[in-house]
Amino acid sequence: MVKNESRGKGEVTSHSVFGAPCWVSLATRDLEGAEEFYQAVLGWKWRPNSLGDRFRVALADGVPVAGIAAVASMWQMAVAWTVYFAVDSADEAAARCRERGGTTAVGPLALPPGRAALLADRDGAVFGIWEGPLITDWEEWRAAAPTFIRLHTRDAFDAAIFYGEVLEWAAARPGRCEVHYDGDEVVLRSGGAVVARIHSGAVEAAPDPTIRPHWQIHFTVDDVTACVLAARAHGGSVLQWEEGAGEAVLADPDGARFTVTARQRER
Repeated sequence: MVKNESRGKGEVTSHSVFGAPCWVSLATRDLEGAEEFYQAVLGWKWRPNSLGDRFRVALADGVPVAGIAAVASMWQMAVAWTVYFAVDSADEAAARCRERGGTTAVGPLALPPGRAALLADRDGAVFGIWEGPLITDWEEWRAAAPTFIRLHTRDAFDAAIFYGEVLEWAAARPGRCEVHYDGDEVVLRSGGAVVARIHSGAVEAAPDPTIRPHWQIHFTVDDVTACVLAARAHGGSVLQWEEGAGEAVLADPDGARFTVTARQRER
């Protein structure tokens, strides 16, 4: 993470949108390969990150939308996309996670100007937490790229209780996220907008990682078919897609999975 760079706006911190998803980051082995792939598929541009040569920030129309870190081998992490949630205190949120059966993989540690940790819920789904200034204005970030995430988990209602307590979704103060139930899904809203869904049916021991509990990141795009073709042409793979469909699950050349969803598609 880096300092907030909203154009003409005051600093936005994790305290302003606590409990909501606020950033996504890719842990990879091949930084240059990831840059080339995501520029071709999603049209992103790149700039250095103050954390060092292993880190980059992705820009969509000049707005910072994601981070990439070539740390998968160094930190013995899985190659994967991770969603980060805003919290008031990374240390306290990590402690609440452990108290409720979750685990801590990395941190909390200082990543100036804030603090971060990589956690897993009690079903093994990995997520991150961030305390401090956001990279850019939250609404601007959501409009630019990853406006939607979905947790595939064993039991949506049990997961909602876990995350609600860890991320303070039920806090009795202004700005909290709102949890709603929509059939067999749990829907999370922040500022009136849907920012996440939790869906039951994942199998913890499934050999296919797409079936095991995990957070799935949806990047909204104008042309899903063009993204599919670009992914294939640049060494990626197509995991789920029907020709003409408004959504596709892709993997980059290093194996990190993500979803592209047509911008006009209702979720």
